[in-house]
Amino acid sequence: MIDLFYFSGLPVAVLGLGRSGLAAARALKQAGAEVWAWDDNEDRRTAAAKEGIPLVDLMGCNWQELTSLVISPGIPHLHPEPHPVAALARQHNCEIIGDIELLGRAMRNASYIGVTGTNGKSTTTALIGHVLESAGREAQVGGNLGPPALLLEPLDQGGFYVLEMSSFQLELTLSITFDVAVLLNVSRDHLERHGGLDGYIAAKRLIFHRQTAPRTAVVGIDDEICQRVCRELSDAGEQIVVPISGLGRAAGGVFARDGVLYDDTDGREDPVIDLRELPSLPGSHNWQNAAAAFAASKAAGVEPPVIAACLRSYPGLPHRQELLALVDGVAYVNDSKATNADAAAKALACYDPIYWIAGGRAKAGDLSTLEKLFPRIAHAFLIGEAEADFARALEGRVPATCCDDLATALGAARRQALADGHPGAVVLLSPAAASFDQYADFEARGEAFRGLVAALPGERDEDVLPGVPRPGGRLQ
Repeated sequence: MIDLFYFSGLPVAVLGLGRSGLAAARALKQAGAEVWAWDDNEDRRTAAAKEGIPLVDLMGCNWQELTSLVISPGIPHLHPEPHPVAALARQHNCEIIGDIELLGRAMRNASYIGVTGTNGKSTTTALIGHVLESAGREAQVGGNLGPPALLLEPLDQGGFYVLEMSSFQLELTLSITFDVAVLLNVSRDHLERHGGLDGYIAAKRLIFHRQTAPRTAVVGIDDEICQRVCRELSDAGEQIVVPISGLGRAAGGVFARDGVLYDDTDGREDPVIDLRELPSLPGSHNWQNAAAAFAASKAAGVEPPVIAACLRSYPGLPHRQELLALVDGVAYVNDSKATNADAAAKALACYDPIYWIAGGRAKAGDLSTLEKLFPRIAHAFLIGEAEADFARALEGRVPATCCDDLATALGAARRQALADGHPGAVVLLSPAAASFDQYADFEARGEAFRGLVAALPGERDEDVLPGVPRPGGRLQ
């Protein structure tokens, strides 16, 4: 646990006692701070009290005594309207920060690599961490991925914190200047939390806050918004800017062309590795992730041949195009992490024919961006709050069945795939929606799917490894 020594003897408010908030409260208490913790959920308050975490109703406390409010990133502090406790904090000039800010204040001598973007940031963060650790560097991976930041190991000079940064977390992190900052892509997501698209873009751009050379900005150029950000950063000339692409040439950067990764950061367009040979990184979206990881790792001092070797050994992440099993000739792929349409598009582009399980709690946007991929979908099986809206969007274009829950959808998808008998059939959970209507998070949804697939009857191909694309499936 990170030592938050600088808060010793001081009162600190903590709002939200989920994983990151509870870790913050524990760390503050261990450091000798006077912890005032609260959560609107009574069960979480009860669990915290059992651990000896002091509870204080922050709506009725003396805000004159407080200088800091540590807030969980999922709690609104600006839009669509601030939580009442956040409003009180701002009214009393009390700083509003997150747990990653606490990490940055404690571990000032370490180096920081931050990764953000609407999609792909978990894979890219894990991939960078894998490269650094495999190359013998001291590295800790966390943030929006894996363990809460304050449960990471302390690092000193020479060590790297590789942090997945959501837009919410970036707004709550004031003092970290990332040595390497990665922006993968921006599409419409979480707009209600940022007051619209401009606010969301501004939050993502905070990853580059205060960067000056030799610090490095790694920026995707496969969408128009990030192309503009890359141009603006390059024109400003404050930090080193490395463009990356999974779709084609990025002059002066790192890019994949026809599946081969090239390094043009030294102006030589050196071929690095054929990404089509890496089963844990299928599709052009993962090629962009690989380009970003290469650029970030090279900026952190790892030699290109070493990075290439590390890319070959990357095992992949759970809930991201994770092949769970091949049963009776049908593949079952867990892509529960795809919580919006743009994320689901990445997986839909990799397989054919698809028996698609989709739905949950819909986010901003709709399925219109997926229309060009509809011919790959043999049948859709819809679940959760969004199933009626998704059914209307697919009507007349893709056969669809409303199933309500995941178990029903999987059973129906299996029966349809076996009845159709198409070679290369894939039952794909890629929901294009959040999980919160039926599950605590996308991990819980993915684990439920894993358990259901494990219980399926039939003949299994034991040579199929998790994360490996379906043999015979059409990959792009």
